[in-house]
Amino acid sequence: MNATSNLKFGWLALAFFISVGLFLESLHLFKTPFYFEHDLRRELWVLGHAHGALMAILNIVYALTALRYEAVGNKLDSWLWLLAGLFIPAGFLLGGVTASEVDPALWIVLTPMGALCALVASARAGMALLRHRQN
Repeated sequence: MNATSNLKFGWLALAFFISVGLFLESLHLFKTPFYFEHDLRRELWVLGHAHGALMAILNIVYALTALRYEAVGNKLDSWLWLLAGLFIPAGFLLGGVTASEVDPALWIVLTPMGALCALVASARAGMALLRHRQN
């Protein structure tokens, strides 16, 4: 993987999560019982949509940074951002599919795994930029 992969992923994921947002709004508009009458599902899906769009934008930002600063772009960081962009929203969205009234589905464990990927990747990028600045 390289920064170009993150750039492509970011733009495609952003289009996808904008579509998810439109879909969720239509479920809300038509008061669809499967969505509207289940508070936890609705909250998890909204969180999945929002975090998915955010992770798409962060993949784009990472890619543009990596293309600008050689010190930032490497395969590990690229993979970490891609995994974060997949795991965080997937955990929320899949966690809401078969959620009970009070507990999300087990898929929710993907979300903290993705958050850990994003934390490590962002720290690595920041450290790389600090080292670049000092040279």
